[in-house]
Amino acid sequence: MKLTPPCFSVLLLAGGQGSRMGGKDKGLVSFRGRPLIASLFDVVRPLTDDLLISCNRNTEQYATYCDHILTDDVSGFPGPLTGILKGLTAAKHDWLLLFPCDAPLIDPSLVRQLLDAASADTPRPVMVRQGNQWQPMFSLIPKHLLPVLQQAWQSGERSLMAILTRHDVVAVDCALNDPRLQNINTPQQLLDLHHY
Repeated sequence: MKLTPPCFSVLLLAGGQGSRMGGKDKGLVSFRGRPLIASLFDVVRPLTDDLLISCNRNTEQYATYCDHILTDDVSGFPGPLTGILKGLTAAKHDWLLLFPCDAPLIDPSLVRQLLDAASADTPRPVMVRQGNQWQPMFSLIPKHLLPVLQQAWQSGERSLMAILTRHDVVAVDCALNDPRLQNINTPQQLLDLHHY
């Protein structure tokens, strides 16, 4: 059985340090006159009744773009896996769709590709792949894997990709130059992406 909205929660990850962006909070950096997070909000808001944002600062600004704000329990920007664990814990649906806050060209067709690759009957994680490179921040994770991720975290694992690839992950193959997957990490990348 295929997944259809609104059977999934959405987690937008905005908890990074933004070191290559001069320490700026990337999700709030201006893109085409609006915060980056607004571009993702426009795409996913119509698809779910459970929109979560993981962030560690500027929570009041992010709160206008979600149903629930999640913050890390560990200080010092510990990495995305902590936010993902909190997202899976808080999610009210059986699936969690995961996107980074700095990929403003994500569109509904990418969401549809991830949903089409998933099966409610045999729930396996789904992850975007470009060539031989997995893109773990573009994933659809069944909530039943939460204990697996928690155990991996407690054992010292910090890589979502490493965990999901050990659990029969389904690949959604995208072109190497797919603009929907373009992350903005530097001021120059922000400038370049304005031309799309």
